[in-house]
Amino acid sequence: MEKKNIANLNELEFVIFCIENIALKLKVNAEEIYIALTEKSSILNDYIVPEYETLHTQSKEYIVDDIIEVMEERGVKI
Repeated sequence: MEKKNIANLNELEFVIFCIENIALKLKVNAEEIYIALTEKSSILNDYIVPEYETLHTQSKEYIVDDIIEVMEERGVKI
């Protein structure tokens, strides 16, 4: 998958939305999710940001569940 950095404010807000809502669902600190998506994996820049156009049109539940599924598939532990 293509690696892509955050390009604008909309993508940044979406990334923050994802991190905060995944943290709420998993009942952990948002910082732990950020570390899991950036340092323990590259999910932030090779999945969430490149798929922004598709993901941001989905429901909150879909987005959160989808990213958690990607984390599980890649063996990312919180």
